[in-house]
Amino acid sequence: MTTTPRAWARNNELAAKTRHVRAALGLHPQLVAERADELSIWDEHLKEARYVGEVGLDAGPRHYRSLDEQKHVFEHILRACAQVGDKILTIHSVRAATPVLDMVEAYLPSTRGRAVMHWFTGTKAEARRAAALGCYFSINSRMLQNERGQGIVIDLPPDRLLTETDGPFVQIGSRHARPLDVTTTVKQLAALRGGDHETMAAIISQNLKTLVSA
Repeated sequence: MTTTPRAWARNNELAAKTRHVRAALGLHPQLVAERADELSIWDEHLKEARYVGEVGLDAGPRHYRSLDEQKHVFEHILRACAQVGDKILTIHSVRAATPVLDMVEAYLPSTRGRAVMHWFTGTKAEARRAAALGCYFSINSRMLQNERGQGIVIDLPPDRLLTETDGPFVQIGSRHARPLDVTTTVKQLAALRGGDHETMAAIISQNLKTLVSA
């Protein structure tokens, strides 16, 4: 993920040297108040990026004041992605699941792009709505450490589950989360949903293949 469009060029350059890493072109909602003027840079690079993120809305106390501007930016991003087509978006929705889903439904038809709900913290009803809209859900280990998160995840359709680390923002002990830590999340998901981790790993792998090849 990139948090600002100015970071795209360097991140894309670094990712291009790897086999499995892809850079995503983002404008994080928490930075919109300071970085909304970079939306024109985002537009310039959209043709180079298949993955878009992190984007969305954040209505938490620290960022609520910029919510109207966030909505303007998010609508622009959704419309642009729909126009170009075949983009995969990672979407932030802190305290804003319903407006995020309203905007996804209005501006990003499932035939024009695919949405992945990152660290989803909405209600069960909102999760069901997101699934009905065709959204995927990326799960990290922190999401599974409380009953509320477990209650949301256990009800998600198995064919919409993906994993994430959210490193470096998530800590594992005294260190930042790393890609290998998704194996822990897979085991936690398997235990929560009453299966073995090999089967869960196969499900998630197939979901990723479906997402990127659709």
